[in-house]
Amino acid sequence: MADRPPRRAPIEATADVWWKNAIIYCLDVETFLDANGDGVGDLDGLMTTVDYLAGLGVTCLWLMPVHPTPNRDDGYDITDYYAVDERLGTLGDLVEAVRLANDRGIRVILDLVVNHTSDQHPWFLDARSSPDARHRDWYVWTDDPDAQPFDTIVFPDSEDSAWTWDEEAGQHYLHRFYRHQPDLNIANPEVRDAIGEIAGFWLAQGIAGFRVDAVPYLLETDGLEDDLGMDPHHMLRDLRRQIGRRRGDAALLGEVNLPPDEARRFFGDGDELDMAFNFHANQHMWLALAREESGPLLASLRDLPDLPTDATWANFVRSHDELNVGRLAEDERAEVFAAFGPDEDMQLFGRGLRRRLAPMMGGDLDRIRMVYSLMFSLPGAAVLYYGEEIGMGENLDVPGRLAVRTPMQWADGDRAGFSAADPSALLRPPPDGPYGPDHVNVTDAERTDGSLLSWMERLIRLRRGSPEVGWGEWEIVESAHEAVVALRHTWGDRALLAVHNLASEPVDCALSWAPDPGTRIHQTFDGGARLAVDEGRATSVSLDRYGTGWFKLVDVSDGQVRVGTSP
Repeated sequence: MADRPPRRAPIEATADVWWKNAIIYCLDVETFLDANGDGVGDLDGLMTTVDYLAGLGVTCLWLMPVHPTPNRDDGYDITDYYAVDERLGTLGDLVEAVRLANDRGIRVILDLVVNHTSDQHPWFLDARSSPDARHRDWYVWTDDPDAQPFDTIVFPDSEDSAWTWDEEAGQHYLHRFYRHQPDLNIANPEVRDAIGEIAGFWLAQGIAGFRVDAVPYLLETDGLEDDLGMDPHHMLRDLRRQIGRRRGDAALLGEVNLPPDEARRFFGDGDELDMAFNFHANQHMWLALAREESGPLLASLRDLPDLPTDATWANFVRSHDELNVGRLAEDERAEVFAAFGPDEDMQLFGRGLRRRLAPMMGGDLDRIRMVYSLMFSLPGAAVLYYGEEIGMGENLDVPGRLAVRTPMQWADGDRAGFSAADPSALLRPPPDGPYGPDHVNVTDAERTDGSLLSWMERLIRLRRGSPEVGWGEWEIVESAHEAVVALRHTWGDRALLAVHNLASEPVDCALSWAPDPGTRIHQTFDGGARLAVDEGRATSVSLDRYGTGWFKLVDVSDGQVRVGTSP
């Protein structure tokens, strides 16, 4: 028997809940393609790649910040929420890029970074000018930072306090991130109104929703002198109502790196976030990969709470930040570091890795494919970071998180087909070596049979054609081998069994699930897996090293299409 009952009741798929079966592709415009030859990616460049993205099969583009910025935190320090960074293009260029994407069936979401602003934002410049300034209370000030210490500093390599003295203001201001990113005061209703207005403006430009940055910090009221007078989650509910009124199919994808039960609060009763990144499963997936044992990942899936009907998790292999395993126990985190980033220079903040998947897997294509197939088989939506589809590597010579934010590798050469600018003028240099553009690029991948890119296109087609993974019930199927992950998804008259071997050795083992008599099994994705059912209806699976298999299950016993059920 499966070790737990199926999760989530079957529901009807509707277009306005598109995120439940979404394939989201995250990119930074400034590192994707440079059309004007100044060394910085731009919206004109993005527009020329829309057909590539459509061919890949993604259904949603998540654009990292596109706003004016001093660029001290890769665009997450914003000076104007209503404009586009002139290096990237104009507001009209962004609207045109959104239109082109929409024409090809791709929605576009933007980063909504409203926990903090840049210290160069006009709001903050005004706020620090006088205690009576119009925007003074839009930020958080104190005369005595020792009275409100903070245990968590987001960037401990750069900051040792969440408070910084401002000479002009004559007070300390709060910043849970960098000191050049002062926190906004959400206890102020004018700030909450401004956030709603920002979202409304971008929805009017055709944006389909937002990836909301640092949601727990956005709703954190510790340190605020004014009493919010309500549950901070009311603000998130308010924002969700506002975007729903502006655009009925708009979605909020939240960055909520918290334990499962705490993360569940941010979905509310279906009236807060629509999606949240599945940090819990992701971190334990990496521990499972390090051990080549399924236990940590399966345990993390069992931990996941039930979600509101229209809500879902967003699964990923690595995010655009450091690969964060900070919520694992210290000894578990050490296992991940030892397996995938043993050098101190590969690590960041004591909690994460600044590496991409391909080099972490030592270029082992079987293992790389297995990891992506596994992620795509997890219940919920799927998120890819740009360049993952070709196996890009990081450049550890670039500091911090920027090591994995190097130019997209379109062709070989020292400019990676990213720009016509002199290599010295590039925003960041691409990596050298086996994962650099001379060995890994789109042009070569498109004309090479069996490339990771062609395989990824097949995987995305399969995932888009398997809505039971996004919409249906799911259950863990027990296996007799510790390296095997087997998940069964059902939705209406559809069923799918996905099986993965985390080990570097072949595996033969029994599964606890067996199909009903008359069930036809179709192998839709073969990565070295064979499923067998004997006369007694016992099911076994044989998997190559890092083998994968996706099997569609169709009941044809009476000529009607129905899924098999667990015995």
